[in-house]
Amino acid sequence: MEEWIIPVLAIGLVMFGLIGQGFEMRKIRVSTKRDEELGSPRIFTDKRNFKWYILIGAGFALWYSTGGLP
Repeated sequence: MEEWIIPVLAIGLVMFGLIGQGFEMRKIRVSTKRDEELGSPRIFTDKRNFKWYILIGAGFALWYSTGGLP
C-alpha cells in the first residue's frame, strides 16, 4: 500500500519546483531594467533559479528511481 508515497512525493517536488521557478522568473523579469536583457538566456542561468532546478531534478531522480507509479 505504501508503494505510491514516494512517486507522489516526486511529483510534488517537480510541481513545487516548477511553480516556484515560475514565480522567481517573474521576479527576475520585473527587476530587469534594460530591454535587451529581458529576452536573454541569462535569465535562465540566474543564481536565484538554481534552488528550483535542484528541486525539479530531485523530483525527476526520485521518480526515475522508483520506476514511476506502480
